[in-house]
Amino acid sequence: MESKEIRKWQNEQALKRYTMVSQIMDPNIDEAKRRQLREDIAKREGISKRTLYRYEARYRDNHFEGLIPQNRQKRRSQKLPDNWEEIVGEAIQLKREVPRRSVRQIILILETEGWAPPGVIKASTLQRYLYNAGLGVKQMKRYTEARENTSRRFCRAHRLELLQGDIKYGPVIRNKEGRLIKTYLSSLIDDHSRMIVQAEFYDNQRAEVVEDTFHKAVLKVGTWDCAYLDNGKQYISRQLEESCARLGIRILHAKPYACQAKGKIEVYHKSVDRFIAEIQAAHVHSVSELNEKWKIFLEQDYQKKPHSGIREYYESMDVEVPSQGITPEQEWMRDERCQKFLDVKTVSEAFTHHEERQIDKSGCFDFGGRKYEASAALAGMKVEIAYDPLNTGTITVRYGKMDAIQAHPVKIGAFADKNPERPLGMTNELPETSRFLDALEKRYKESHRQAAQALSFADYGKAGE
Repeated sequence: MESKEIRKWQNEQALKRYTMVSQIMDPNIDEAKRRQLREDIAKREGISKRTLYRYEARYRDNHFEGLIPQNRQKRRSQKLPDNWEEIVGEAIQLKREVPRRSVRQIILILETEGWAPPGVIKASTLQRYLYNAGLGVKQMKRYTEARENTSRRFCRAHRLELLQGDIKYGPVIRNKEGRLIKTYLSSLIDDHSRMIVQAEFYDNQRAEVVEDTFHKAVLKVGTWDCAYLDNGKQYISRQLEESCARLGIRILHAKPYACQAKGKIEVYHKSVDRFIAEIQAAHVHSVSELNEKWKIFLEQDYQKKPHSGIREYYESMDVEVPSQGITPEQEWMRDERCQKFLDVKTVSEAFTHHEERQIDKSGCFDFGGRKYEASAALAGMKVEIAYDPLNTGTITVRYGKMDAIQAHPVKIGAFADKNPERPLGMTNELPETSRFLDALEKRYKESHRQAAQALSFADYGKAGE
């Protein structure tokens, strides 16, 4: 089984490469801008343009998987000095002291202080190590609009080109036991049609909620080109970024305090406020009841109600709009762009979390404060577990080439299992005999044979007298 460090490094490198090629392959930029981007990225990352072309080709052929490097561990170059780890540590400290210090300034300080002779530390090498430590040059800023003081209003030409996501505070409901439950609405809205692709209330606002929203949206409408999100901690999780990268979905984040850039979903939230006002009189006692009523409201009110934003979009292009207007549902259905659905297993794997666990002598492991039963055959082994963070009733356990095992929370019964599985380190074959007892018997016979010979020679001596 691959080590955790190797897999982590592979995913980090693939994600780094995806970040580079996703900017270059953006269909909304012209070829001149694309060439400039390629040159800037190559210069910043210290790689050649040919390497970037190769990354682009690999992504077109095999998507995210094509960007994963070969299964090999990173090895430190033999040309680096023996105290390289100490040099990097000092460089990191110098960068943290004054973030604006350049790599060449840091090298000058290190050489002056005697950490390395002049010319030994290469700028490109040190820059790469600083980048991996999170202290290198920032990723290139997104292309900003030329007219900063003009309107930022925009609308994509087709559905599924861009989805906007956000979380809104929902109503506080009281369950039947009298406990108050805070709710949060996680939504994804299509930028062109204003159709709500996925929206659901939850009792928390953790990152897993956003992952679940994306997961259900991909299963419902297929993949889309880009997701436009704010900078909340739920939207900057590494798991979400990697999941979307595997599905070919680029993620863009709005600038801090640029609320005008997310106007469409803010208008939609006004409809949510109407629902919240009505739900106060509905005597809802659980999140599931709340979502049942929300589903009806969404399908029968918002999706079927003419949207002023759609009318304004077409009128800006001098296209005649029916007097009754166009609803989000109508605009979604009349769009000519085809939906791209993926296999359910592929989508599920993209959003699956992976961790490592140590199996104890009873064949169990700890997860989320509970003990799960895997198999006594894996006792003492370090395994990989895969799970859905919102459904931990079953956890998949993998070890080497063994078939995957479905682990469930331990249930303590009235009797213990009389026939537990043998650990992998033990054979399942019953021996024909006890080799230990056979060895003792052999030694016993040998010692008695030698004693018998000694007695025989003694008798022979007495007879000779």
